Amino acid sequence: MLGFLNIDKPLGVTSHDVVAHVRRGLKIKKVGHAGTLDPLATGVLVICVGAATRLSEYVMHTTKQYRAQVHLGIETETYDAEGSVIAECDASAVPREAVEQALLSFVGDIDQTPPMYSAIKQGGRKLYELARAGETVERPARAVRIDNLTLVDWSPPRFTIDVTCSAGTYIRSLAHDLGEVLGVGAHLSGLIRTASGAFGLENATALDTLLSSDDWQQYLITPRMALAQLPSLTLDQAAVDHILHGRTIPVEQAPDAELVQAYDPQGVFIAVLKRSGSHWRPHKVFHP
Repeated sequence: MLGFLNIDKPLGVTSHDVVAHVRRGLKIKKVGHAGTLDPLATGVLVICVGAATRLSEYVMHTTKQYRAQVHLGIETETYDAEGSVIAECDASAVPREAVEQALLSFVGDIDQTPPMYSAIKQGGRKLYELARAGETVERPARAVRIDNLTLVDWSPPRFTIDVTCSAGTYIRSLAHDLGEVLGVGAHLSGLIRTASGAFGLENATALDTLLSSDDWQQYLITPRMALAQLPSLTLDQAAVDHILHGRTIPVEQAPDAELVQAYDPQGVFIAVLKRSGSHWRPHKVFHP
């Protein structure tokens, strides 16, 4: 068993809940996810099935796309609608032009401070555990990249934006920081992940549909599609034998890449290879 599921995560459940439903409902022992979504977010949640859990890092660290609704004038402790309100301000005087100008300042490589209510660990404890205990600690800013921010709806005091960004970007922090720049505060009031790497919302499957299917394996997505950002190589049988036994093979007319996905002559996925000088060495091997 080796593949991925593109699930449209329902509102109000955690990513771990979805994993548990898939594990129990489909009777699969090994299940994981490739990047979490908050309970109040919906949309693309990539689930790794079987041996594909070993490939989660390649799916997780891909470009993400979101549709986010921001509510001006209200700040919450969690930066989203789930948290308690900690400040309110009249945002009626904020014009659309000011929002569009503020959005421009967040495009590109930026430093972003994660919210206190996040799963990042500091001093061996998760930030949200510290926050629930009434503690607030300094959080080091992290480098993230926002490729695109587009205002798609203006319904003050709310507006909706489309976001294209790097993995690890907190859309809750983006909403909060926009509120600070505009001087009225803000929180994230709605979020849909519309894409995660090669996985798009238009091809996602509802969790209920998946769990009630008599043939759920029809929804499995192959490594070739899931790892589309990695070039692929088809090896002859001699090279396959070398890789399966942990030996390197020479780089011959290969793509200029550090990592590639490798297939045997029958098109069966066998490994992720890593460049080592003039050779490919086995990085993660999957025996047929």
